Amino acid sequence: MKVVIEADGGSRGNPGPAGYGAVVLSADRATVLAEAKEAIGRATNNVAEYRGLIAGLDDALRLGATEAAVFLDSKLLVEQMAGRWKVKHPDLVELHARARGLAAQLDHVTYAWIPRERNSHADRLANEAMDAAAGDPPRKAAKPRTTIAEQANTGTGWTGVRGTPTRFLLLRHGQTDMSAQRRYSGRGNPALTDTGRLQARAAARYLAERGGIAAVISSPLQRAYDTAAAAAKALRLDVAVDDGLIETDFGAWDGLTFSEAAARDPELHRRWLSDAGATPPGGESFDDVLDRVIAARERIIAEHQGSTVLVVSHVTPIKMLLRLALDAGPGIQYRLHLDLASLSIAEFYSDGAASVRLVNQTSYL
Repeated sequence: MKVVIEADGGSRGNPGPAGYGAVVLSADRATVLAEAKEAIGRATNNVAEYRGLIAGLDDALRLGATEAAVFLDSKLLVEQMAGRWKVKHPDLVELHARARGLAAQLDHVTYAWIPRERNSHADRLANEAMDAAAGDPPRKAAKPRTTIAEQANTGTGWTGVRGTPTRFLLLRHGQTDMSAQRRYSGRGNPALTDTGRLQARAAARYLAERGGIAAVISSPLQRAYDTAAAAAKALRLDVAVDDGLIETDFGAWDGLTFSEAAARDPELHRRWLSDAGATPPGGESFDDVLDRVIAARERIIAEHQGSTVLVVSHVTPIKMLLRLALDAGPGIQYRLHLDLASLSIAEFYSDGAASVRLVNQTSYL
């Protein structure tokens, strides 16, 4: 996904009270995907500009962007980020390194200078942050374009949904020996590998930086619970367990590779790959999984209406939740790819509407 980033920073005194603003737009600039603004205390214009750029890049990565066109009204930042000018001021060295580190996680980034009057959205956000810190009344400005989330909350979007959604941050567990060997791993209880524990800690750090999470809910299986526990510790929350989030029961295929299961039951395995009602020997069908995932979703929404919850589970239940949010048929579960320790985001509204905001993010690993 390609996005446009506009960022700005200001200092009233240079150095003086400073703040930044950043906005992430769709590639056609028609939709605001994210906004950020913050007062940062006493700093220079250049420091504030870098902080705005960092915020914009960070938001782009959170949205799952792979390409970004960055527009700044600071010639210094454009030239330094493009590698044409050296970074000499000690206050900027670390900030430049942070920005380059974030940019390196994207497949392609371009930087371009624009005049201040064409950077009005980010400039307005930066001034709003500085005004708020100074206790000044907000400056009158043209009404900004609404974000997707704002459209959903106010009913002004084309979907017409109203209210605050319950946001599900869907985190797949980290690596186990079974997943490393690409074996069906259902109700067995393998532990995380060393790599899996590193993945869990990386996801936990990312989620703690993101913040705003009200609860952590996990499958009862150890690999998911341990992944959830790492995040809960970073978030200073407890882990709740919901049995409905457990992985598919693969029955006699548990522990087998794809080829081994296909050789054991060739006709059934072939049908199972396209028929959600087909059941592995001694196991459960995907239709059965969907039923219990629906019940788990309803329990979570009832308890955490309007909040953001971290749901740590397995590949099939997460696919089911994404399928529900997309109002899609069973075929989609065979087309979604979810990496270990990946993050997806689905939102469910009280009127029955839903949306998917992110699928298979792994940039933090």
